[in-house]
Amino acid sequence: MSGFPEYDLYDGLGLAELVRAGEVSAAELAEEAIRRAEALNPALNFVVTPLFERGRTVARGRLPDGPFHGVPFFLKDILQDLAGVRSTSGSAALAGYVPDRDAEVVRRYREAGAVILGKTNVPEFGLLGVTEPEVFGATRNPWDPARTPGGSSGGAAAAVAAGVVPLAGANDGGGSIRIPASHCGLFGLKPSRGRVPAGPAYAEVWEGASVDHALTRSVRDSAAMLDAIAGPDAGAPYTIVPPERPYAEEVGRPPGRLRIGLTTRSPLGTPVHPECVEAVRRTALLLEELGHDVEEAEPEVDGHAVARCYFVLYFGQVAAMLDRIEAEAPGATRRTELATRALASIGRNLSAGAYVRSKQRWNEFGRAMAAFHARYDLFLTPVVAEPPVRIGELAPRRLERLQMQLVSGMRLGRFVSFTRLVDRLATESLSRTPFTQLANLTGQPAMSVPLHWTPDGLPVGSHFTAPFGDEATLFRLAAQLEEARPWFGMRPGPHPAA
Repeated sequence: MSGFPEYDLYDGLGLAELVRAGEVSAAELAEEAIRRAEALNPALNFVVTPLFERGRTVARGRLPDGPFHGVPFFLKDILQDLAGVRSTSGSAALAGYVPDRDAEVVRRYREAGAVILGKTNVPEFGLLGVTEPEVFGATRNPWDPARTPGGSSGGAAAAVAAGVVPLAGANDGGGSIRIPASHCGLFGLKPSRGRVPAGPAYAEVWEGASVDHALTRSVRDSAAMLDAIAGPDAGAPYTIVPPERPYAEEVGRPPGRLRIGLTTRSPLGTPVHPECVEAVRRTALLLEELGHDVEEAEPEVDGHAVARCYFVLYFGQVAAMLDRIEAEAPGATRRTELATRALASIGRNLSAGAYVRSKQRWNEFGRAMAAFHARYDLFLTPVVAEPPVRIGELAPRRLERLQMQLVSGMRLGRFVSFTRLVDRLATESLSRTPFTQLANLTGQPAMSVPLHWTPDGLPVGSHFTAPFGDEATLFRLAAQLEEARPWFGMRPGPHPAA
């Protein structure tokens, strides 16, 4: 076959329809995706574990007749375990880790008919909003290869934006679906806590702050994939109220006249780039044209407290993770990145009581958001406070590395003022991405919608948060916005693989 140049004119559901109609085979789709991956990956570095031969075999076999029957797909190289395939989490410490069973969400991707062709690049342990792990190198943004696609689902976002696959597995513990969606001009929805199972390896990830789903180009692909992967698995610690109807049926359903509260102010009081403000301003005008009520409003939530609680979670989880790795493979944590070891050192000096007190504050944030949603159906903000930064721009400088060496190597974390340290790190680290963490702590669904591009041609998303459990309203509104301002045809630059 000489190629299928029309491949990226279809979303995932569209490709599956072609396969069912016999107009193209799953094997031909896999070959086209592999051709594009081989052409583009050397420049963009989105796939770190190619599974091309395995994918070819699967595509030639009998596939489940799910919504994505025969559609090429990538897994994210963290939490989305595929039996017999290494799962590195972007770290040299886990370069040899090979799980012996599928994650439940991966089993469900496969049951949906997806043909898995590889695993995508992530920052070490998914800890950053850029994808530049030392072990695999930086993933680059198809819209401007000098810039980041975001993180931690940066490899997934780059692959979808480049037209290699129509959708790819992703997860979000602090913005890791929504930030790359914004940076790469994609649709990205983070589901509610508990909507997608974390088993069998976990009851919940990051105290329930992290949840799996996918990055897509179309709204309907996101809805159909969430239908395919949602629902508890055996042994899940709790069950979230199921949706009234399949999410796929919400796409195209009128959202009604929504009340939307809006702010472009950073919850940390830090600057917000004019283009990120402009993205929200234009979105608000479009919403009003569509008949919705939009006004300046924000919940009574202390943004610094949210950032502090998020970083306490961050420190504690990194410490526990490295301790677990060291217990299972002594000496392995010496191969982790310096910044990761520094975070773990701080986490080890965090008391159990401080961690629990911080976790208890999540309830305050959730109650405040519930009060806000008593007046407003949705909360609209920027996704990020700055368009995609250049590769390496956020790498630690020499003085910062020396400070991290002191903290990680000499255990000086116990001698610093913990509250002051957390506040400083939270403000500095989240100043570019201060809007997304709140929904992770409250468990609410939230989405990035690609409605704006800068004069330089960089995508900038708009962020909507809905009440807990209400993905349906997000899908209805997203579909309305997609129809009013179509983005599917927006593509990065000349396509070398086409």
